Amino acid sequence: MNYESLMQIALAEAAKSGTDVPVGAIILDDNHEIISMAHNNREIAHDPTGHAEIIAIREAAAKLEDWRLEGCTLIVTLEPCVMCAGAIVAARIPKVVFGAWDERVGASGSLYDLLRDGRLGSPVEVIPGILQEDCSAQIREFFQAKR
Repeated sequence: MNYESLMQIALAEAAKSGTDVPVGAIILDDNHEIISMAHNNREIAHDPTGHAEIIAIREAAAKLEDWRLEGCTLIVTLEPCVMCAGAIVAARIPKVVFGAWDERVGASGSLYDLLRDGRLGSPVEVIPGILQEDCSAQIREFFQAKR
């Protein structure tokens, strides 16, 4: 599977985040077709759960008419946080691919490793660092522009 080209799609989705931290997520079904795409919208929606991963999970579950996203793959530009990692585990997504590490609040291998913690259920396969430099640069540029 060409994770680099899929991450490019997620990066383009992240660019739509506007005044929010640019994070983009896509979910593939078991046929590797994109079934949902989302970007952060906490600021616009005034919703603390408005993370790209959460929105993409909601859309994928609605499309599949099933909360169990077994067989799906989540691709996201930034390492999921604790909230998003919990939602990924709850949705039973077996594979997560991400770009940039989040040393501050990451919960998929940096600060915490909830996705691979077998005490929470089946461990999730994690593939980190896909287009890491591009994903990191997008976030870095966002925060530099805010200063």
